[in-house]
Amino acid sequence: MSYPPDPNNPYGQPQAAPGYGYPQQAPPPQAAPGYGYPQAAPAYGYAPMAPPSMPGLVTTARVLLFIVGGVQTLLAILYMVIGAVAKDATNATRAASEDNPFTALGDAAAGVLIVVAVLFGLFAALSITLGAKFGKGGNAVRVTTIVYGSLGALIGLLILLGAITGGTAVGLVMALLWLAISIIWITAMCVQDGVNWFNRPRY
Repeated sequence: MSYPPDPNNPYGQPQAAPGYGYPQQAPPPQAAPGYGYPQAAPAYGYAPMAPPSMPGLVTTARVLLFIVGGVQTLLAILYMVIGAVAKDATNATRAASEDNPFTALGDAAAGVLIVVAVLFGLFAALSITLGAKFGKGGNAVRVTTIVYGSLGALIGLLILLGAITGGTAVGLVMALLWLAISIIWITAMCVQDGVNWFNRPRY
C-alpha cells in the first residue's frame, strides 16, 4: 500500500516544480532597436538628390543658348545674302569684261561669305539643339555644352585681343559679351546643381 509522499520528508522523492519537468529553452534574446541585423546605412555613398526643377543658373544658360542660336541664325542669313549679292556682282563684272582682275577677288570674297554663313548656321543649330535638350538630356549634353562654351571663350579671348590691339569699341563690347556668355555656360554645367540636374535619374 502506497502512501502519498510527505512534502516535509527530506528523503522523499523530489517533486518537480511546476513548469520544470523538462529542460526549458531559454527565450530567444530580444534584439534591441537598431541592432540584430545590420541596419541600412544612410545613403552617404549615393549622389545627392536631383533638384525638382531646373536650377536657375542652368535655366539662364539655356535661355542664352536660345538667344545666341537666334542671333547666329540671323547672321547666317545675312552673310548668305551678302555672299549671293557679291557673287551676282562678280558675275555681272565678268560679263562686262573678261579681263577684269577684280572678278577673281569677288569670287573669293563671295565664297568666304558663303562659308561663314554655313558655319553660323551650323553653330545656330548646335546652340538651339543643346538648349532644347536641357530638359531631358543627360551628361552628354552637359559635356557638349562645356566644350562649346570653352571654344566660345577661346574665340572671345582672340576677339578681345584683336579689339584691344587695334579694334573698335563695338568689337571690344562684343568680345566681352561673348566671353561672359561662354563663362556662364561653363559655370552652369560645372556647379553641383548643374551636375545633379543632368545626372538625375530618369524613369
